[in-house]
Amino acid sequence: MPDTIAAIATPQLPSAIGILRLSGPDTRCLLERVFRAKNGRSMADQPRRAMVYGDLLDREGRIIDHVLCVLFPGPDSYTGEDCAELHCHGSPVVLNEGLAALFAAGARQAKGGEFTRRAFLNGRMDLLQAEAVADLVDAETAEAARNAALQLSGNLSRGVDGIYDDLMALLSRFYAVVDYPDEDIDEDSREQMLDTLRRAENRLAELQATFSRGQVLKTGVPAVILGRPNVGKSSLLNALAGYDRAIVTDVAGTTRDTVEEKIRVGHVLLRLIDTAGIRSAADAVEAQGVARSRDAARQASLALLVLDGSGPLTDEDEAAIAVAEAVPHLLVAVNKSDLPRRIDVGRLADRFDHVVSVSAKTGEGLAILTDAIAALYPAGGEAQGVLLTNARQADAVSRALESVKSSRAALRIGMTPDVVLTDAEAALHALGELNGRSVREDLVSTIFSRFCVGK
Repeated sequence: MPDTIAAIATPQLPSAIGILRLSGPDTRCLLERVFRAKNGRSMADQPRRAMVYGDLLDREGRIIDHVLCVLFPGPDSYTGEDCAELHCHGSPVVLNEGLAALFAAGARQAKGGEFTRRAFLNGRMDLLQAEAVADLVDAETAEAARNAALQLSGNLSRGVDGIYDDLMALLSRFYAVVDYPDEDIDEDSREQMLDTLRRAENRLAELQATFSRGQVLKTGVPAVILGRPNVGKSSLLNALAGYDRAIVTDVAGTTRDTVEEKIRVGHVLLRLIDTAGIRSAADAVEAQGVARSRDAARQASLALLVLDGSGPLTDEDEAAIAVAEAVPHLLVAVNKSDLPRRIDVGRLADRFDHVVSVSAKTGEGLAILTDAIAALYPAGGEAQGVLLTNARQADAVSRALESVKSSRAALRIGMTPDVVLTDAEAALHALGELNGRSVREDLVSTIFSRFCVGK
């Protein structure tokens, strides 16, 4: 029988409310030792899943807070075990004293993600849903939160389970052929099997294609601001961020290192990096900054190329353009629209797909720029909740897809049933890793190690 775990489930900062959480077979007994209901009844006699007002007691039985307590009996709880929460005033002292009282009563400190791990092990959720819990906690945009919530509801799991069940049905037919050689696969059955594998291949390919969108939704778009010195790159970063994130001076080459800031642009989260100006460096420090600018561009998905609209293009501008054109997506921001224009915007529009005139100083054109960025990364609302959001998921789907392709090819050219079976089993195993039906203990430990304590 597992032991009973306890943890502080809220940040340890002064706040209105703090929560102590516990789960395990001794949950009710522990509550009797640390909580005293104002109505005089024991927790065993209290209504289930209802807030009960009472006193939180320390290790010596002294009152340390007036709290609300709620009991969630298993198996219909988050973890599948008896669970409870104590809602206290959000004093770190109170929370730590309450936790110490739970430890003295027999609880153990929960490890990171241990509550959700127990939910997975007790069949309350599969591995995809468990990872969605972490995604929901870490969400930095409303779209990322919605996707995680739908994935937690089982949107992605149901699609994967459908493919898994189809392959399992196909495997059972092949097992019969292998075990009983007199059994044969007639032409109609063969065509049905080929159709099953074709549908599995198409669905896995569609799922694999969601990974890039899932990464954008979860971690944001790696973006870089490029340009020669003194065109207003840092000013543009500050304007988009809404505060003075980077130092701005009239001295060319002020930015010597990359400066990163996360910025919400419509439904898109940008991991925006301001860089040193692209030019022949005047000294070793600036040379290192320029090298880092080029490295940032190589890792970016979006380049914001800043040009000075108050002057003509220069050789240094062309050097920055060459770096920016290697980035998958490119937007040209012609800055300093508040000054007399000397650059030919029409020629730039002929040369680049996306050109926007802006003034980082006054804010003119910034709304148009952010709309252009958002248009490059559509929300993809029709696929919400069925996006792969991490490399583990993408790898499992990729392996399943390759195995299904191999199995289908073997069946199509008339290979022996055991060859088809081997590849189909490999696909089934990869899908089992994806949703947790067949997953190694070390992989489970790695997945839950990234969860916070108390979740």
